[in-house]
Amino acid sequence: MATGGNAIRGTRVGAGPMGEQDHGYHAERVAVSYWDALGNETVRYFAAGIPEEEIPDTIDSPHSGLPAGRDKANPPAVAKTEPYKTHLAYVKERRTEEEADALLDDALKQLRERRGQD
Repeated sequence: MATGGNAIRGTRVGAGPMGEQDHGYHAERVAVSYWDALGNETVRYFAAGIPEEEIPDTIDSPHSGLPAGRDKANPPAVAKTEPYKTHLAYVKERRTEEEADALLDDALKQLRERRGQD
């Protein structure tokens, strides 16, 4: 007969002499609903004695990953994402040679002023 460990059959591993009520599972809680821009509702529970200002106004929705707020009629807007830019798009945005020279001269001038070499 193989035996292993010291757990008694039928008990939870790590359970001690305290019951669930001693762990806080039955503490009074307040349910707060949050809605995201897609209409998903998320319910979070907070301790009943917590002040109203400590309950967050927005959370990240686990359903969509979008921000969710407590106002069902006006949920937070979906964040705008910019499309992926190719290398060619960045090349088109480059400055002219004259602008680059002016920026370099200005940066060198500021460095020399900071070091006191002017």
